[in-house]
Amino acid sequence: MNTTTLKLQGRKIVTGKAQGEAIVTKEAISFNGGVDNMTGIVTEPGHEIEGMNISGKVLVFLTGKGSTGGSYKIYDMVSRGTAPVAFIQVNPEPITTIGAIIGNIPVVAGLDQDPTVVIKTGDYVEIDADAGVVEVSLKNRS
Repeated sequence: MNTTTLKLQGRKIVTGKAQGEAIVTKEAISFNGGVDNMTGIVTEPGHEIEGMNISGKVLVFLTGKGSTGGSYKIYDMVSRGTAPVAFIQVNPEPITTIGAIIGNIPVVAGLDQDPTVVIKTGDYVEIDADAGVVEVSLKNRS
């Protein structure tokens, strides 16, 4: 198996370090109604990652959407152990940022390459939000 590493540079949105398997979507996510906070499964009908479990994963996504209740849903997921370990976003916004702050979920954004393009679901990702660095192990790619 060939593994190469891609290093992306961005900026810290929420402090912290995390690592894990990536789940990637080019679509916005609503944590208030689009994700089951009891299980971590994306439930929004027709969503690109509908049916996938984001618990314990590094969630790579465009942006958040929906009402401010999403912030509390993220926090609830943290307390239940069903939250992602980190967020990598293209466009950060207040709902997911507040949820990440109160749940201590590291968040990076503003990367020098579009993370929804260069990171694939299943890649292993390490995040150092304080440094704004994302390291991606690209498996089985030439």
